[in-house]
Amino acid sequence: MTQALTKQVTFDEFIAWYPENPQRRYELHDGVIVEMAPPTGDHEEVVGFLATKLTLEYSRLNLPYFIPKTTFIKPIEGKSAYSPDVLLLNRPNLINEPLWKKESTISDAASVPLVVEVVSQCVARVPRVEATDEPVRVSSNWRDDYHKKLADYEEMGIPEYWIVDYAALGGRAFIGSPKQPTISVYQLVEGEYQVAQFRGSNRITSPTLSELNITAQQIFDAASNF
Repeated sequence: MTQALTKQVTFDEFIAWYPENPQRRYELHDGVIVEMAPPTGDHEEVVGFLATKLTLEYSRLNLPYFIPKTTFIKPIEGKSAYSPDVLLLNRPNLINEPLWKKESTISDAASVPLVVEVVSQCVARVPRVEATDEPVRVSSNWRDDYHKKLADYEEMGIPEYWIVDYAALGGRAFIGSPKQPTISVYQLVEGEYQVAQFRGSNRITSPTLSELNITAQQIFDAASNF
């Protein structure tokens, strides 16, 4: 369910428009402001579990990384801006990010060792936007994660991208048939993503954090503790 779109906006217009205290989360997709589906409790538990485990690991290894609360990734073509569920930033490279200080935005792949998107249900409704006449649509969610963001992160050269599909919402072309909870880890090899998939008791293999010791099932269980 989407509103009719009559106008596209630039990245600068999107940043200028973005509400100071938004009641919703928004991204920019090819010049269109997109309202992200409100997160469920399960979604937030998975995000929290991953953020904790990743933080413990890079801290143990004394790596110069941190996970920001809210940061936009601006792809090469400049008409989109994504706010990932979990984002590892390489602090020393932020000096090369002209939009970091004022707009909390990065565009250099060297700033992003790892990005994670957690797939969740899309709420089908007409969005209500605070104080704006800009066109807005609701995110199609899993399609954005598996199609658009995958292509843009690859083009940017981000070395590692996880899609955590704990509810098996993605298309069968991506997670197989019958569909089952799957974590897809995309690694950049010679400019193209190659994917390894993890389910059940499979230990996640991360090129960035090679000693990370968590299984796919541990991540899935974060969404079903009670």
